[in-house]
Amino acid sequence: MSTDRLLEALLESSVPFVIVGGVAAVLHGSTLLTRDLDICISLGSRNILGLQAALKPLNPRIRAGADLVPMALDEAKANAVKNLHITTDEGRLDCLGSIKGIGDFEAVHDESVEFDLEGRACRVLGLGALIRSKEATGRPHDLETVVQLRAIRERLGD
Repeated sequence: MSTDRLLEALLESSVPFVIVGGVAAVLHGSTLLTRDLDICISLGSRNILGLQAALKPLNPRIRAGADLVPMALDEAKANAVKNLHITTDEGRLDCLGSIKGIGDFEAVHDESVEFDLEGRACRVLGLGALIRSKEATGRPHDLETVVQLRAIRERLGD
């Protein structure tokens, strides 16, 4: 997966987002691997259609079960989106309206920190909130990540 072009497309868009999940863990110092980019966004047609436009050069397709459907949402369909799981030529992107253990986009944004990614400001879920979300999700790989994130937090003195 190449998150570079995905992130570049997102950063150039007007859609506010917060990086969550495995990439957030890696940015905080985790060494575990991740296969997709997870972001939290405020849902609604404006943001979903903005995201669609930003990703167009990357050939976005919606993951619908085992099928990939071209991303061609209109305003009504965009308004109905609860979560969006996308495959692009540059990798997978999961767009979530809320994060377990944290809440909706506003709550996630409130618990995010700013990272400098190659000279560009980007919001990333804060370390404590990331630990809470991984614990709330409770999948084995999330709990493995929690062990590393707690060690990182301890090393940082938080």
